[in-house]
Amino acid sequence: MKYFIIISLLFLSHFNLNAQELNTTLLNSKNQPYLVGKINKAGLTSSNFNSWFSKNYSEYSPNTSIINKLKPLLNDYNIVLFMGTWCGDSKLEVPRFYKVLESANFSMEQLTAIALSREKGAYKKSPSQEEKGLNIHRVPTFIIYKNGIEVNRIVEHPKTTLEGDLLEIVTTNNYEANYPIVTKVGAILKSDGLSGLKKARKQLIKTYKNSETTWSHLNTLSYLMFQDNLKEEALEVALLNVKLFPENAKALQNLATKYLALDKTRKAKRHFKKSLKLNPENEAIIKILETL
Repeated sequence: MKYFIIISLLFLSHFNLNAQELNTTLLNSKNQPYLVGKINKAGLTSSNFNSWFSKNYSEYSPNTSIINKLKPLLNDYNIVLFMGTWCGDSKLEVPRFYKVLESANFSMEQLTAIALSREKGAYKKSPSQEEKGLNIHRVPTFIIYKNGIEVNRIVEHPKTTLEGDLLEIVTTNNYEANYPIVTKVGAILKSDGLSGLKKARKQLIKTYKNSETTWSHLNTLSYLMFQDNLKEEALEVALLNVKLFPENAKALQNLATKYLALDKTRKAKRHFKKSLKLNPENEAIIKILETL
């Protein structure tokens, strides 16, 4: 508990004092360093992180033909990168991304890189909250902008290669990022709010019932929304997730937890019981039901 209080205080201090400081390094519970907030390549190649950054940078060879096509196009765009120095996908893809950009002669002044925390109470957050409202549910996320408007994004890992995905985005833009249901839900909430998402629920179920392969995508989104105090939105996303995965114990447990947090005890109990029926050994649910 003391550790989490210290982390929270550190984050508060950075909110108030050091929001624009580059390459801020904190220590986690295991005394391991991680970057948080605005960063650049100098931070990623510093002693704490250089071992994985330089290795993955040097080992990657971008496709020369694609790079040559990118060179006259890419500088018309700005890119915002969200990553975690604690994240395996970030450790692999971010060094490769830097190499692609440098090979394409991309101006690094048009790249903003943000490192997010994974600590309790600050999961996938930065001190200045650059990620707020951007639907950052997986890292790394590379958001490509033109004239201040998001054109597309690459989420977690490329569908072909980083340079190939970028070329498709800046030419035809017939590109759909990974986790399309999360992108769709985020877009609906941004344009039409909670009421719009509720209205769209049946169509979302129809569209994604047979294509969405795991409960975890919406589960993560629901968790992050709840963390941001978007409690009703988090509940709606959890409900959509259960509609898509009615036999998944964890999805049911997540929905029950959201109901309970919103004092909807009867619905919470019903869904906790459904989850427990699928996973009878869940001691946490047993204790909650005993308490209720």
